[in-house]
Amino acid sequence: MSNPTDLQYTAEHEWIAAGSDTARVGVTAYAADALGDVVYVDLPAVGTVVTAGEPCGELESTKSVSDLYAPVTGEVVEVNEAVDADPSLVNSDPFGKGWLFVVKVTATGELMDAAAYDALIAGA
Repeated sequence: MSNPTDLQYTAEHEWIAAGSDTARVGVTAYAADALGDVVYVDLPAVGTVVTAGEPCGELESTKSVSDLYAPVTGEVVEVNEAVDADPSLVNSDPFGKGWLFVVKVTATGELMDAAAYDALIAGA
């Protein structure tokens, strides 16, 4: 699966779709594949302030538990209840129905475009 060019990415394999003052956050297909079958998500609650580059939740798979890092700083304004109910959406549709949460952005972290992210994972 190629990485959508309209998104931005982190070195920790999260993606963001930036709106006017919010950003939808998810994990990339590369991360979902590396994790294996995701069986549980621990997402930040609405109202939580997250900090770019800092852990803000966890993804648990049949293989391991991995930290979820915030790609931006701001307040969580929405969480994907569908992923909470069916964590396998992270694997089956990481750039669509498998999104994780939405942040009202106050600052961004270090982000890269799809080409830079593709280069990063090619060297992994």
